[in-house]
Amino acid sequence: MDLAGVLRALLPRRCPGCEAQLGREAGLCLACRAALRPRVETHSPLSSRPAPHLVTLGAYGGRTRRAVRALKFGGARDLAGALGGALAGGVPAGWQVGAVVPVPLHPGRERQRGFNQSELLGQALGAALGVPCVPALRRTRATAQQARLHAGQRGANLAGAFAVDARRLPPGPVLLLDDVLTTGSTLLACRDALHAAGVGPVYFAVVAR
Repeated sequence: MDLAGVLRALLPRRCPGCEAQLGREAGLCLACRAALRPRVETHSPLSSRPAPHLVTLGAYGGRTRRAVRALKFGGARDLAGALGGALAGGVPAGWQVGAVVPVPLHPGRERQRGFNQSELLGQALGAALGVPCVPALRRTRATAQQARLHAGQRGANLAGAFAVDARRLPPGPVLLLDDVLTTGSTLLACRDALHAAGVGPVYFAVVAR
């Protein structure tokens, strides 16, 4: 167990969204869970035309930002269940999604962190939807962290960075999942790799924008 895990085991459990002390709830308190309201968006950097294509829990701020950071950097893996389950409530049945595909980390970065937060979220989201979470994407090379690049550099940083094992996926629509959407470069690069492999349609889900 890492240091963050030891501290969580020894200290009183607090909700990362609002700092309230937790009882038996896993990950988030009941008030923060109730505040997670998924919505379908028709306008984003991920689509050139207005049409339902993205499910999100809202803006990257406040309790949502704190929850994402606790999962991603604090090792609070139990948050994935609350966040992924909340996202599932916004996925339209008409999308007929057959699988959830998480955005991959480079193997070196995943070993350093100990897990891929998008895959944990995908497992929870898939379980809530009744479809498999299939890590069919992989990174073919290490890339610079997107957060450290300006918008004009992000697309070039990810060009050719993803490969797809399409044999692992059922035919039909898939739901591509990441934790946070900023410019959309990562999700678009993954979508392009899926399309090139004959997978689609591709819809999107992110915890926060």
